[in-house]
Amino acid sequence: MASVELKSIHKSFGSVKVLKDVNLSLEKGEFVVFVGPSGCGKSTLLRLIAGLEDITSGDLHIDGERVNGVLPARRGISMVFQSYALYPHMSVYENMAFGLEQAKLDKEAADRRIREAAEMLQISEYLDRKPKQLSGGQRQRVAIGRAITRKPKVFLFDEPLSNLDAALRVDTRIEIARLHKRLEGTTMIYVTHDQVEAMTLADRIVVLNQGHVEQVGTPMELYEKPRTRFVAGFIGSPRMNLIEGELAEAQGAHCYGIRPEHVAISREHGSWRGTVLLSEELGSDTFVHVETERAGTVNARAVGIHAFEAGETVYLSPDADAGHLFDANGMALRS
Repeated sequence: MASVELKSIHKSFGSVKVLKDVNLSLEKGEFVVFVGPSGCGKSTLLRLIAGLEDITSGDLHIDGERVNGVLPARRGISMVFQSYALYPHMSVYENMAFGLEQAKLDKEAADRRIREAAEMLQISEYLDRKPKQLSGGQRQRVAIGRAITRKPKVFLFDEPLSNLDAALRVDTRIEIARLHKRLEGTTMIYVTHDQVEAMTLADRIVVLNQGHVEQVGTPMELYEKPRTRFVAGFIGSPRMNLIEGELAEAQGAHCYGIRPEHVAISREHGSWRGTVLLSEELGSDTFVHVETERAGTVNARAVGIHAFEAGETVYLSPDADAGHLFDANGMALRS
């Protein structure tokens, strides 16, 4: 499998700069996830790697070869789209065989690859069916199977689970994680806006914001040591509490961040007095949104089921060792 290197990548559509000086080195066998808000450039970056968009300036290398002008079909990549991109008039088998026919692989070898991929993804019983006879999750597995049969250097996934319901998202996410382990050494690049997908699938996460890279790191590095206020607020669900004003200034910062799980909630005593705005009981956790006198609106996490009522007075106590401080430019003052 292949490494992917992006050097000073810029992409503009007319006068609009979509990507600005992107520099990344993705190692062979890594599972890398691109995340960021809508319009940050993550899907555009994926399409540049695939060759579906032209690079305005900069260099892209796959497995050490500069591929700026190389056609998509010759880059050694396979892409799985959000929309599945299956041919409705073809059977599952024919859809999975299509790319192999284009590559002029002999029928016996192609059949072996198709059946191995189908078994791996548990879709062998659907090979004779048309896509319309399948569920969304099954169609997505067919699209992934089609990519596997080509034995690419790099797999690209463009929000592949966004059309699935919650239960299917979990099942298919597990399948993709298992697939990466089974296809040892396979390089995968995955675009999503979903926090859980990013945190559970990635070896490393690339956080994009307004066309530039904010931070690159393992999921826990980004969660525990965000380098910017943007990363602190973007990584983690529910998001970090970001507090300005006197509390931050007292610590020599413009902004003070604290995650909900690091804020204890009590009816008797605590550092910040406040009023419950909303209590979200999720079974394993209860998230309580509190309007405080000193820190504004703060979200606190209580383990298990707790019946906090709107309008109730409570007290919050932040963990003094778990805070994050940011300057006026949004840069971390300490990790």
